Amino acid sequence: MEGVGASPGISIGKIHLLVDEKVKIDTGKIREEEIETELNKLKNALNQTEKDLKKIKEETENRFGVDKAEIFEAHLMFLEDPEFISRIEGEIKNKRMRAEAAVNKAVKQFANLLSELEDEYILARQADIKDVGSRIIDLIMGKKSKKRDLALNTVIVAEDLTPSDTAQLDTRKVAAFVTSEGSKTSHTTIMARSLGIPAVVAVGKGLISKTVEGQDIIVDGIDGRVIIDPDPDTVKEYREKGERYHKELKRLTKFRGIKAVTIDGRDIEVAGNIGNLMELEGVLKKGGDGIGLFRTEFLYMNREELPSEEDQFVVYKTAVQKMAGKPVIIRTLDIGGDKEIPYLEFPPEMNPFLGYRAIRVCLDRDDIFKPQLRAILRASEYGDIRIMYPMISNLEEIEKANRLLTVCKKELNNEGKKFNSEIKVGVMIETPAAVMEASAIARNVDFFSIGTNDLIQYTLAVDRINEKISALHSPYHPSVLRLIKMTVEAANQEGIPVGICGEAAGEELLIPYLIGVGLDELSMSAISILKTKETISRWSMKEANEIVSTVISLENSHQIINYLKKVKK
Repeated sequence: MEGVGASPGISIGKIHLLVDEKVKIDTGKIREEEIETELNKLKNALNQTEKDLKKIKEETENRFGVDKAEIFEAHLMFLEDPEFISRIEGEIKNKRMRAEAAVNKAVKQFANLLSELEDEYILARQADIKDVGSRIIDLIMGKKSKKRDLALNTVIVAEDLTPSDTAQLDTRKVAAFVTSEGSKTSHTTIMARSLGIPAVVAVGKGLISKTVEGQDIIVDGIDGRVIIDPDPDTVKEYREKGERYHKELKRLTKFRGIKAVTIDGRDIEVAGNIGNLMELEGVLKKGGDGIGLFRTEFLYMNREELPSEEDQFVVYKTAVQKMAGKPVIIRTLDIGGDKEIPYLEFPPEMNPFLGYRAIRVCLDRDDIFKPQLRAILRASEYGDIRIMYPMISNLEEIEKANRLLTVCKKELNNEGKKFNSEIKVGVMIETPAAVMEASAIARNVDFFSIGTNDLIQYTLAVDRINEKISALHSPYHPSVLRLIKMTVEAANQEGIPVGICGEAAGEELLIPYLIGVGLDELSMSAISILKTKETISRWSMKEANEIVSTVISLENSHQIINYLKKVKK
């Protein structure tokens, strides 16, 4: 069976089916005199849920570390969400629903709202609200949780796994996770990656019906493959593949504590992209040289109002302290396009990727932008934090943003709050217009970071989340590679460093080209850091420069890919 390899590795074990018994919820109406009873049931269940989640959070901190327990802080926030609770109470009072039916309806409404967003990370948050809702419903209906005793080399097979499911398993005995649903950005897969447990998700709805408790199973988290009841030859084949994979991992660990350096001595920074504090630990474990892109959108999601300056300050301060002197580049809020925030109530747009998004929203909304800038400035006292503006298309946007930054600095000075007055400010180069204006922009900022995901989208006129044309979204297109080269040349001419933080940064084939054009930093998912360091170490700048000369002369993506495969070391 095929799925998505969410956490790499090979495991061979025996299936343990983790299938929740479907609870039958009574949707019939209650009498008026029963309303108070149902409200009390809800209140008691909410109180007990809070106690249970706090206990699970504490246990998770002890077993896996503080960062892995942060998801349960987000779960607890649902219990404090006045809109969520008042919606449930309203269904009981006004629609005369039983408490469990009211919770079930509210959870479905919130989950459906999230499903309308086309951002993979936000879609994965549906599991969080469903997890909390199931816990409340079970308590209302008196259903007790079962302690699961697992044997060694157990492969957990489920439709999906909630964070609390995963946290309460004895992961020392878990060989792998397989789910019919899920994504690479779900908390279960994040935890699986951090624990080094292979996982394959999105296998499809037929998974549960095709598996039996205790069956032998092979889980290939590298290629996203699941083999049920394998024959001896297949088991032997995958044992050998697993051994090769572990040898490769062990070999790559030698790059964890060293810089990425070319054969002829040029240092290249290899940093990590993160979307929350949970992912930061992975960057540290893989020896990342810093955080090249901290996407801040998650701070604004799954809530009913804008995060306060204090909320943001705590997160940014924690990030920079954990990085212990290594740089942390914080991208200011990049919403719009495929990332919507319901409570901001932006009007619908025909072309949201070309519309009211990213820096355009921030420059229009001081109530959004100022608290974030002030929070970043305050956190800059604790380490090397840098500010990066997204989706810049002209110099005026930078000037306006910097004027507001100056206002924030003056306010903090007047309030006696400390910050780094020399904080570095950079921009993401992700529109062709920004590339054309790169020299002028470079004279007004401290650094560039090329965001290839959007640069490809805007250059090739390809919607990267439209599956019918997503194959056209390629970093190997000649025009994209030339725009990257032009950007680096403009940055070098003005004496500022330039990095790259799109998915292309971790493309092994592309790395010699990227270092050859003169990039100073490559930032990527944590899982790609060690391999990238090794790849850089195989090349000299002379060889990389020759590759650039050849690639620039080629006419299409196929020629470029074939050439890079031919010269790959």
